Amino acid sequence: MDSALSDPHNGSAEAGGAANGTTRPPSTPEGIALAYGSLLLMALLPIFFGALRSVRCARGKNASDMPETITSRDAARFPIIASCTLLGLYLFFKIFSQEYINLLLSMYFFVLGILALSHTISPFMNKFFPASFPNRQYQLLFTQGSGENKEGGRGSPAPGSGLTRPLCPEIINYEFDAKDLVCLGLSSIVGVWYLLRKHWIANNLFGLAFSLNGVELLHLNNVSTGCILLGGLFIYDVFWVFGTNVMVTVAKSFEAPIKLVFPQDLLEKGLEADNFAMLGLGDIVIPGIFIALLLRFDISLKKNTHTYFYTSFAAYIFGLGLTIFIMHIFKHAQPALLYLVPACIGFPVLVALAKGEVTEMFSYEESNPKDAAAVTEGSKEGTEASASKGLEKKEK
Repeated sequence: MDSALSDPHNGSAEAGGAANGTTRPPSTPEGIALAYGSLLLMALLPIFFGALRSVRCARGKNASDMPETITSRDAARFPIIASCTLLGLYLFFKIFSQEYINLLLSMYFFVLGILALSHTISPFMNKFFPASFPNRQYQLLFTQGSGENKEGGRGSPAPGSGLTRPLCPEIINYEFDAKDLVCLGLSSIVGVWYLLRKHWIANNLFGLAFSLNGVELLHLNNVSTGCILLGGLFIYDVFWVFGTNVMVTVAKSFEAPIKLVFPQDLLEKGLEADNFAMLGLGDIVIPGIFIALLLRFDISLKKNTHTYFYTSFAAYIFGLGLTIFIMHIFKHAQPALLYLVPACIGFPVLVALAKGEVTEMFSYEESNPKDAAAVTEGSKEGTEASASKGLEKKEK
């Protein structure tokens, strides 16, 4: 397991050990079954709902909700960047005080967690607001330059057009409303709880939010890119779990919501339980964005069936269940992608072979919504500029 949003892959499923080095009483079979079953359920929720939301996200026109498209070049570089990040964190924990590093990381993930959780609960919370709620609109806009020194660029108004668009490149353009501010306030309560107590429930709320946002907003441009990404991280996961102790060391040292945890001694100690089983967020997000791609492929076929989505979803359940089983048998951390990657790629490809749709699957391509939005915006500005020039000629 490794850290950071720059590398969303966070490793393997693993049984947590004692934090203070003392011998723990063995967990009961009921406690173990409850912990692993809960981890499986928590992993499925962000994949299912994140995939559904990714469809709306791909069709949306709001710049603040535009997905980030992963290309084959990005996918090929990802395992290398992930390895450098993981090794860097390992060295940091070996050289510097773990306490101060975790303090800085806690503040970083405190902010990110609040934003992610707010974005996650916003669609659900909107159903509870009364119709009379004063939902004012706001816009957070950062541009380059100031006053008369602003640099002209995309979005500059044409002479005589009467337009009021900014005269400079937009760095941040985020639109939100009063309902979003309420969601932000509620998420801040969870953030303070996590910051003060590091409670496992608060950790999981942030972890689920990160996972759902990752599946929703990270889009693969085609199936081949997904195979490259999953294949590269398959090797990455196996090497860093079986080849070294780096990933397990970082996972146990890193106090941040980069993993889902559930106590195996919950039945004995209640909410204060501390013997955790854990699952890295990368084992949710990485297969999740591939499953979401297959859902969008299903929709593109216009057959009113979600065959590939349900097949890959079932494959994920099978792969993660196998991971938990092997881990329980051998009592050793397992690279979950060792089992998830063959299942999530193999099952849908076999279905495509049976249905004769392999060519359609691998030729399916998604354009970058940001590029499409830029083209649309450029076309609109060109039309407005032409119209303004026509008006100027008539006036002359």
